[in-house]
Amino acid sequence: MKNPETSPSAHGLKKSQPEEFDLVILGGGTGSTVAAWTFAGEGKRVAVVDRKYIGGSCPNIACLPSKNIIHSAKVVDYFRRSKEFGIACDGFTIDMSGVRDRKRKMVAGLNEMYIENYRKTGAEFILGTGRFVAPRTVEAALPDGSTCHLRSTNVIVSTGTRASLEPIPGLAEAQPLTHIEALELGQVPEHLLVIGGGYVGVELSQAIRRFGSKVTVVDRNGRLMSKEDPDVCDGLRSLLADEGIDILLNARIKQVSGKSGDSVSVVVEQNGIEKVLKGSHILVATGRNPNTEGLGLELTGVELTDRGYIKVNERLQTTAPGVWAIGEVAGSPQFTHISIDDFRVVHANLSGGNRVTTGRQVPYCLFTDPELARIGLSETEAEAQGIAYRLFKVPMETNLRAHTLSETRGFVKALVEADSDRILGFTAFGVGAGETLAAIQIAMIAGLPYTALRDAVLTHPTLVEGLISLFSSAASAHNVVETRGAQISAA
Repeated sequence: MKNPETSPSAHGLKKSQPEEFDLVILGGGTGSTVAAWTFAGEGKRVAVVDRKYIGGSCPNIACLPSKNIIHSAKVVDYFRRSKEFGIACDGFTIDMSGVRDRKRKMVAGLNEMYIENYRKTGAEFILGTGRFVAPRTVEAALPDGSTCHLRSTNVIVSTGTRASLEPIPGLAEAQPLTHIEALELGQVPEHLLVIGGGYVGVELSQAIRRFGSKVTVVDRNGRLMSKEDPDVCDGLRSLLADEGIDILLNARIKQVSGKSGDSVSVVVEQNGIEKVLKGSHILVATGRNPNTEGLGLELTGVELTDRGYIKVNERLQTTAPGVWAIGEVAGSPQFTHISIDDFRVVHANLSGGNRVTTGRQVPYCLFTDPELARIGLSETEAEAQGIAYRLFKVPMETNLRAHTLSETRGFVKALVEADSDRILGFTAFGVGAGETLAAIQIAMIAGLPYTALRDAVLTHPTLVEGLISLFSSAASAHNVVETRGAQISAA
């Protein structure tokens, strides 16, 4: 992070009495940052209080750093496959400190950009630990030991979440890695034990394996990414297994001993049988907890849900007048693009509008190689809701661009409403899935029928062009449209 001495700061604030603001934001995440720049650009006096990161988690310790590391792992994979591309490569070594330094350089550049935007917009960034001391009044404890007080017409709470650490005997004492420490590794772990088969566990297990580590994933569920459709879960499991990652499902951690970075032992119970796993490092990726402790919310009338998140309505108002919450701490889906949309909701409502979070699209992408991307209904969700649909599904090997890239693993599928041509959902597990997803999403926003994509003239050869094959597959004897939930005829 940029040195606070050269950053926008609280140095000019009066510390003896509260300074008046139009908006104070607790937590400097992406939604907060865009909010600060936008409101300040509109002439409002805005302050953001964050205890550590300019820009929050996304550019510093989460989204962008992890994708930076994952891309380095992709380059390693290209080296290993060099003969496939007709390139002689007799050997190579992994300099993990170099991988880390590339990531750090990117983060430093992003920090500089964020600092400059604060300066340009006039928003104030205060490096310090913030908490409410009265309704709409925030105290910031500064690095020099002093404090300042900020009183505001409106306050947005956006303090995010942190990695969960389950009360497993010996786990805390083992000082496990979370995603934060995993992205700071200067050496390749000899054997990484990953607890959790969700987003973080799956992405990082593949990347660390590609750098040369032995990797074992342990998950309590019967499938990786267990909320996804069975074909997606099976595809991800096959992907990791093919790369040499050991996977233990339906397994529970009973006890941990040792210290991560040195030597760790994990007692696992699977199908009633206990076994001991030994590794050099352990990574915990079993979910997130909201950062609401120590914020003084009880002094403001802000209530929490039974899971500890800030209680908000569909306009993202809390139970306290003038206090709003956005992003993960408000229980919103845990994606940066959702925190940005949360900002849009609050911005509209503070500007005289009436915008809500209900009914919005929630796209996401898992940045494995190949990627997994989804928007709208999955088959599992449609069936649970009793929604009839037509399923279009083709393997990635039908995409000619994928063949030019030697990346034909996976599939794409779409759900279309049974009694109309409206697209209900889309899932892609394959190269460029996240980019292809956007074409479907825009069609869904516009309310276009699937036939508009089927009959479109799309550039050849591109990955998006594969949507023509997907939506033409109903007429293919090899890709019959399947019907779920209703008996209908293929178009």
